Amino acid sequence: MVELLLLVGIGVALFVGFNIGGSTTGPAFGPAVGAGAISKLLAGGLMAVFFFIGAWTIGRRVVDTLGRELVTDPGVFTIETSIVVLFFIGGALFVGNYAGVPASTSMTAVGAIAGLGIATGALDWTVMGEIAVWWIVAPLVGFWVSVMIGRYLYPTINRWIAITSSEGALVELDRSGPIPIPRRGPNTTRREFIGTVVLVSIGCLMGFSSGTSNIANAIAPLYGAGALELNPLILLGGAAVAVGALTIARRTLDTLGNDLTDLPLTAAIVVAVVASGIVIGLSAIGIPASFVIIATMCIVGLGWGRATRTVTVTESVRGEAKPNVSVGALAAEAPGEEAPGIGEEDPEDIPAAADLFDPATTGRVILMQNLVPVLATAGAYATFWVLFRFLW
Repeated sequence: MVELLLLVGIGVALFVGFNIGGSTTGPAFGPAVGAGAISKLLAGGLMAVFFFIGAWTIGRRVVDTLGRELVTDPGVFTIETSIVVLFFIGGALFVGNYAGVPASTSMTAVGAIAGLGIATGALDWTVMGEIAVWWIVAPLVGFWVSVMIGRYLYPTINRWIAITSSEGALVELDRSGPIPIPRRGPNTTRREFIGTVVLVSIGCLMGFSSGTSNIANAIAPLYGAGALELNPLILLGGAAVAVGALTIARRTLDTLGNDLTDLPLTAAIVVAVVASGIVIGLSAIGIPASFVIIATMCIVGLGWGRATRTVTVTESVRGEAKPNVSVGALAAEAPGEEAPGIGEEDPEDIPAAADLFDPATTGRVILMQNLVPVLATAGAYATFWVLFRFLW
């Protein structure tokens, strides 16, 4: 019977890992996919590799935190309770992935474990409170930093970087020698190539950061129950994440790379830098980072800041100067053209704000990202309250 329960627990943990791969690949590589820098298949492969590296190295520390420190009595983790916790984590994440909205795996997992802790009176409220405070502060910081960059600094940054997406392949293999060597495509400029490498590298760094915090969400309950050693659990969890990154993650890549906001390559780099900086900072102080929420709010903030930026232009009609007028919009980024600074936009070249920032999609994303952790917490609490009072 115990062996059967263990197999069920491993199966549910694999299901959770599958959904983690689906929900975290979008924030990490959505900007790169949306900018046309890499394909969805390559994004999934890179996510699988760097997630595993992060999980194998730093991730085991977070596993110990969620599996043994969030609750005052680790004895509440049994194989049975672990299965129930993992069921709510995986089920809630699947709802978000099915809707094409990446939910926060950290918030969902901690919420489900907190539901168990509250129902059994074993939740460490001090640890929970510290985590919750940072979950509120960090996305707000990412949002407003991105808004300010999009509203006031984006044209200057774009002039510095001046990266546009050229036609044709970004990289081609030189097969003239015995070993194929990757080289720039025939139409790829040096600045475009370097900028794209930076963008993808930051996505890899975010994938690594995700592995350091999110592997615990799939395996911490089983580890807390003493069901398996840590290394086999990390291997199983990493494999499940890889499958999710290569399959169901395509929906979240579409949402964060294409549907949420128009994200040219320069903007994608800005989002990746801001989001990864905050995630790394939280990991450094031992907080399970709400990776998805931070990255999503950075995308929303930059899109909103760019779409609502007020600039001043002067038109000349029939030789007569017209007064300065306000135009809320973003500088157009035509391929091969240098984006003008504030006050230099041609109004005819400025796309409408609705083409740059989709309020309906944004509302759906924010709603689902808050609803999914609530579902996991409430469901776990209600289930364990009934089980411990009437059945166990």
